[in-house]
Formats: sequence, structure tokens, C-alpha cells
Amino acid sequence: MPDKNKYPFIEGKNISFCVPNLENIKLYASWDNHPEVRKYSRNLFPVNPEQYKKYLEDGQDRVPREIGFEVWHNADDKLIGFIGFNHINWADRYGNIGLTIGEPKYWNKNLGFEATYMILEYGFNELNLVKITGNAYEMNIGSWKICEKIGMKRELVLKKQAYVKGKYVDEYQYYIFKVDWDQLRIKIEFK
Repeated sequence: MPDKNKYPFIEGKNISFCVPNLENIKLYASWDNHPEVRKYSRNLFPVNPEQYKKYLEDGQDRVPREIGFEVWHNADDKLIGFIGFNHINWADRYGNIGLTIGEPKYWNKNLGFEATYMILEYGFNELNLVKITGNAYEMNIGSWKICEKIGMKRELVLKKQAYVKGKYVDEYQYYIFKVDWDQLRIKIEFK
């Protein structure tokens, strides 16, 4: 039986993007506080469910500069992460994506790649963006490999941008334009 807290917006082969649900904010907070997730997303301060509630409720009162989705695993009918655009510039038609697969059991299963494919499709074909960017720290090999595998180009290296576990690390910024995505997307089979 499908989860009553799941509201699908975009359905993929292995995962679906669903509308964020306040009933799941305890799980969101647990991901942001997980040591391995924090290492890559740079969550320096603890997050509690009330902060997520305020964040989600405040976002309803303005033109969205952020659009987020829960990531659900289809076969297991389980909430496993979060994806979205965390900076949208509507005038210039670009956005930056962020992805967290918060459940360790679902790491290294190509789900991040599928999620990135789906968010690029949504950004270019529904939001009408012309450029999409993504950032990853050098030690987050899985994230920057997804960017490269999907066809994004490394645009920028911010040297020693973040302090992680006692040392400064580089941050990579990737980009892809809609015109390039239109050519690349046909090579990727998720439909």
C-alpha cells in the first residue's frame, strides 16, 4: 500500500520526486545531522524539525528562489533523500541544484545520477531554465562524478573553499546549458 505521506510530482524509473511534506521533517533533520551527510553538505550547525517546518512554511509567501522535492525509492516505497534548486534566478533563467540521498542504504546505486537526470529535465523543460549549475567539494567524489557522467562541465575550482576535518578542500562548480542537454539527454535511458 502506498505511503499516505507521498505526493508524487515527477515519476522516474527507480525514484520519484514528491512534494515536501511536514510529516517528514524529523527525517529531513536526521539526514542533515548525519555525520557522513554533514561532511559533504557542510551542515555545521545542528538542525531540528521545527527549523525545517519554519523553512517550508516561509517559502510559501514569496516567488520561489528554491524548489525542492522529496526523493522516494519506487520499489521500496521509501523516502530516501531531497533534491531541488537552491538558487533560481528567474530573470536570467538559471538555477543551482542540490541533492542529498540521506539514507546510506541507497548510496552507490546510481540513484543520484537518475535524480540529477530528472531535475535537469524538470529545470530545462518545465521551468524553462537555460543554464543549470551544481557544486561539489573535492572529497565528494560521488557528486562530482555524477556531474561529469551526466555531461556537465567543470566551470570553476574554488581553491581551499571549505574547511573539512582539519583541512581546507577545493569546491568544484559545474554547469550545463539547455542546448547541450538537448543533445546529451537522448543518450541516457531512464524512461
